Amino acid sequence: MTLLIVGATGTLGRQVARRAIDEGYKVRCLVRSTKKAAFLKEWGAELVLGDLCYPQTLPGALEGVTAVIDAATSRPTDSLSIKQVDWDGKVSLIQAAKAAGVERFIFFSILEADKYPEVPLMEIKRCTELFLAESGLNYTILRLAGFMQGLIGQYGIPILENQPVWVTGESSPVAYMDTLDIAKFAIKALNVPETQKQTFPVVGTRPWSAEEIIKVCERLSGKEARVTRMPINLLRTVRRCLRFFQWGWNVADRLAFTEVLASGKPLNASMDEVYQVFGLDPQQTTTLESYLQEYFSRIMKKLKELDYEKNKAKKQKSNKKSPFKQPAKINGQESRVNGQ
Repeated sequence: MTLLIVGATGTLGRQVARRAIDEGYKVRCLVRSTKKAAFLKEWGAELVLGDLCYPQTLPGALEGVTAVIDAATSRPTDSLSIKQVDWDGKVSLIQAAKAAGVERFIFFSILEADKYPEVPLMEIKRCTELFLAESGLNYTILRLAGFMQGLIGQYGIPILENQPVWVTGESSPVAYMDTLDIAKFAIKALNVPETQKQTFPVVGTRPWSAEEIIKVCERLSGKEARVTRMPINLLRTVRRCLRFFQWGWNVADRLAFTEVLASGKPLNASMDEVYQVFGLDPQQTTTLESYLQEYFSRIMKKLKELDYEKNKAKKQKSNKKSPFKQPAKINGQESRVNGQ
């Protein structure tokens, strides 16, 4: 089976590619830059140049492909809008996959997307789900809540560097999941008939609020967080201002999603039936606390090693004899400074 993975250089996509390669699939990755995707080639994937926003590049990439796993999404720094990538691009990909006779299509959506029509990314995900379901493709939709990987930059690093940790509004508990575990579900879906033309939530072991995550990070790092709360009304004002500038559209659309995380409503779903259908063991799913513990253990160990090397270098430097203490000869006689 040949897989085409779209968005393979991203946080989730790279884990999907790694998992597929490890399980023996022939993996092809649609990339915009072979240089940035060099690590995928080293893992054993085939790289093919293409872009969702250029439909003419898709048919060639889909030749001989059995299944597509779509993990692509726009970034706040992209020059293209969310609509161009996450809607126009996905529509082109689904149509091209249908024309190429692709047997399976795995799509990552967002949990509760149908409840937030005012949030651009979530509304686009909802529309894409409908378009995919009506396309005639044999699809599986996995609805996610959030990645544990994103918590490092949001909480871990600022706490370690004594930088402000931003919390907005009433923190919504989110069932974050490790992308390695999400990748397991995506690859497993390819061989489980019960997942065909079905939609499933794929979320972590339990929802965590921002305050709970901060407490765990403080305990594991031994440092106190500098929590700064941003009023939700201020966030809305910033978002409206950014909408006046084309370069700010993507950021503004992403800020709309922040309002979901500040609503106080949990992003979570029961996974009991999902584990049964996919035949996976819930006990093997990474918990948020164990994920953060592994991160802080590694970073604290590294910091201790760097501190040790720094102190060692200082000690070696101080042990070197100062030139002012070296014996000097005056008129053939050995003399020492300081009158000795």
